[in-house]
Amino acid sequence: METLTTEQLELLKYPIGKFVRGNKAETPDRIAACIAVLEAFPVKLRAEVESLRDAQLETPYRPGGWTVRQVTHHLADSHMNALIRFKLALSEDNPTIKPYLQDPWSAQADMALAVEPSLMILEGVHLRWAALLKGMSVGDLARSYFHPEQQRALPLSEALELYVWHSGHHLAHITGLKKREGWG
Repeated sequence: METLTTEQLELLKYPIGKFVRGNKAETPDRIAACIAVLEAFPVKLRAEVESLRDAQLETPYRPGGWTVRQVTHHLADSHMNALIRFKLALSEDNPTIKPYLQDPWSAQADMALAVEPSLMILEGVHLRWAALLKGMSVGDLARSYFHPEQQRALPLSEALELYVWHSGHHLAHITGLKKREGWG
């Protein structure tokens, strides 16, 4: 394998760019667009991974990166946590959330499972998350949770944008790998 430049590696890490902190979904049109992205995401992810063979699922999307299988399971873990964080912020006053260490989570025994359980989780989580979001007001999106790693309150309007980015970020990891490998 050829040695990658720092710029090439950065592009593999962040194929759609880094998330812009402070980006918030605040208009009805933008909120609706974000909800539409989250609603469509499980179907898009399934279309990209369900036909991959085990060897392909075990391929890292970049040198030193997670495998496609780990990315898929990570998305289920992350988005389950996101739904819970939204519900906490809607039911408590700026609750402190519990962060988790993504790399140790990605090394747990359940990461060896087929991707189907995580695809099913994502379908259910995103269905519920979209219903929750559709029932929220613009004022609800101003509610926040406190993120102890960032040492700040994160408004739900920003968290919504973050998870729209997160969905596209990891989907691009998978689609980019498939394109580079010619997996069609």
